[in-house]
Amino acid sequence: MGLFERYLSVWVGLAIITGIVLGSLAPGIFETIASVEYAHVNLVIAVLIWLMIYPMMVQIDFTSLKDVGKKPKGLALTLVINWLIKPFTMALLGWLFFKGLFADWVDPQTATEYIAGMILLGVAPCTAMVFVWSQLTKGDANYTMVQVSINDIIMIFAFAPIAGMLLGITDITVPWDTLFLSVVLYVLIPLVAGAITRKKLDKGDDHSRLNQFLATMKPWSIVGLLATVVLLFGFQSETILDKPQAIVLIAIPLLIQTYGIFAIAYFIAKQLKLPHNVAAPACMIGTSNFFELAVAVAISLFGLHSGAALATVVGVLVEVPVMLSLVWFANRTRHWFV
Repeated sequence: MGLFERYLSVWVGLAIITGIVLGSLAPGIFETIASVEYAHVNLVIAVLIWLMIYPMMVQIDFTSLKDVGKKPKGLALTLVINWLIKPFTMALLGWLFFKGLFADWVDPQTATEYIAGMILLGVAPCTAMVFVWSQLTKGDANYTMVQVSINDIIMIFAFAPIAGMLLGITDITVPWDTLFLSVVLYVLIPLVAGAITRKKLDKGDDHSRLNQFLATMKPWSIVGLLATVVLLFGFQSETILDKPQAIVLIAIPLLIQTYGIFAIAYFIAKQLKLPHNVAAPACMIGTSNFFELAVAVAISLFGLHSGAALATVVGVLVEVPVMLSLVWFANRTRHWFV
């Protein structure tokens, strides 16, 4: 794991501070950037998000899908957590905190947007960082690739319906056209582009060109993430300076969700008697959120300045330190497994 990945929380923290400072000092620049949009999609943010998502899609090895039946329990665990548990617990926690416990501190419209952002985080499965978490827990790399590949394929078909259903249940008007456009723009097209790129670069047993390309793209992926965070917090700087408690309020249910989902997945993995090199990455994949996609869809659906966008960015902030703590725990409990 390189310098940027190891200290990603630090860089994200610095990007947040930079965004808030620049947003308060030069609001006109951010207003100009915010105006560069087409069909409610900000083109600057779209380019930056492509920088984040495209390298992940290049890493997906579709030929590995033929091995899916070799270790079905780990895959079944990931799929159940990602698609049958996590989206619904996230929606429940969002509703519980922002329509209940925190209702006196957040106005109803903003609370609804925070819940929407949390739902989008909950429905979006694992980010590319799960390859890092798998490596740190000495996970089975090929099996991790299979799990990520299948989850991403399911995401093409399941993300919009589940997100739309949960947003509808929480009384949010769902702009279905924008939601489907976001899935096409940020999932389907990068996935196809990634598959084409991989086919051109990966030749039989010679993976050198592919690995070189991924190594070249990795810094740009992180630049895309950090630049997106700078812009989002620049757009939100006035709100944040007026209401700094918003970050804390959003972080609380997100932390409960992340640690809670990991606990459920880890317990089930132990009951299934999975080997640690399958159990650990499976639980990391089930716990992690594809925050790049969540940020993109939140911006497309609700706008750059929305509470939904802010909630997904807070998700970026808490993801890395929380996942690193879970890596530490998984490594310390290796002896629990076969």
